[in-house]
Amino acid sequence: MFKNVSMIGVIVSCLGTAVSADVFQQTLTSTRRNIHIPTWEVTSQSLTPGSPAVWSVRKLTLHGGKQEGVELIVIDNGRLQMTVIPTRGMGIFSVTMGDVRLGWDSPVREIVHPSFVNLHSRNGLGWLEGFNEWLCRCGLEFNGHPGPDKFIDNVGNEATMDLTLHGKIANLPAQEVEVVVDLQPPYRIAVRGRVDERLMFGPKLELRTEISTEPSSNRFRVADVVTNHGAQAQEFQMLYHCNFGRPLLEAGSTFLAPVSRVTPFNEHAAKGIKGYAEYGGPQVGFVEQVYCLRLLADERDRTCVMLRNKAGDRAVSMTYSVKELPYLSLWKNTAAESEGYVTGIEPGTNFSYTRRIERSQGRVPKLAPGASYPMTIDWAIHVGADEVRGAADRIAAIQGSKTPTLDTQPEQKE
Repeated sequence: MFKNVSMIGVIVSCLGTAVSADVFQQTLTSTRRNIHIPTWEVTSQSLTPGSPAVWSVRKLTLHGGKQEGVELIVIDNGRLQMTVIPTRGMGIFSVTMGDVRLGWDSPVREIVHPSFVNLHSRNGLGWLEGFNEWLCRCGLEFNGHPGPDKFIDNVGNEATMDLTLHGKIANLPAQEVEVVVDLQPPYRIAVRGRVDERLMFGPKLELRTEISTEPSSNRFRVADVVTNHGAQAQEFQMLYHCNFGRPLLEAGSTFLAPVSRVTPFNEHAAKGIKGYAEYGGPQVGFVEQVYCLRLLADERDRTCVMLRNKAGDRAVSMTYSVKELPYLSLWKNTAAESEGYVTGIEPGTNFSYTRRIERSQGRVPKLAPGASYPMTIDWAIHVGADEVRGAADRIAAIQGSKTPTLDTQPEQKE
């Protein structure tokens, strides 16, 4: 479905706009070139009149309250609409296609500017002050639960630092943002961004992302690369916190995946292990449950997971490589609507225990100096019983005759 964009022959103007016979490129933000365009729009009528659907990309800036200064890029491929947030680590606020929404109703009502988020508040849970996106990345230096960890300080001594919930990347603005459109069929539309997580006497990590789709498609892709620009090997972690509320989440919704093993995160989650893949309606006082999944994959190391509504006629699927993202956390928070009725499907390089524990289990990868780590996820929104059934059949084919192991006790205790 997707093809690579060739940048050969692209001529860049002083405003950051690039046009060739094959590619259109527009820089919206560049700290290196001191470029910032607060509002902007391009449409298929002006750029690709031969497109099978009327599409557009526009940038806008939010004002008022805690959303003051937040920049959004809205991609409309003529069938689905995505709202990307360069100000918040190139996360995605929501995706909609007809009556299907990828997103949720968080108690956090605004798209909060990172300047209003104190990651250290509430004993390291301050990340939740801005948490309402459909997709937010957790990392890069660390993610998972808050907790103490060891590091080597600037004078070579071992020291202790308190890690905050899910790291920094979702609360860092992008340094570079551009829109790239193929001028030849299938007219792929992409937003690219670069987000740096750098520190003197600390990590020098860089995230480069490309979020792309094609006109009239029900599919889209997020392709990320994390690079270590330091002179020494560096630990990193990445977890894709993909959050779903209504209409896909409801009483009777089901999570489908080709599962090898399911382990409860803690003793509370262990109580619900038999129904880990099933969802109830909103429940006052519900205490979140998390399950750690190891998935099966096909001959290309690709796996697929899906969230399906009760009627079986609406669903979303995620396809990715278990070599890149070997672990999946399933977060169930079917609390009262006002408290945030939501489930998280979270592929990652690790589970969501604090880094100290993940390191002890060999689940914290390291990047050599100059090395990069790619991660790509393909999403599809499925409408209609036949289409949903087809996606479920692909998952069942990967599962085959293998029976999942359901652990009755957690692997770790924090």
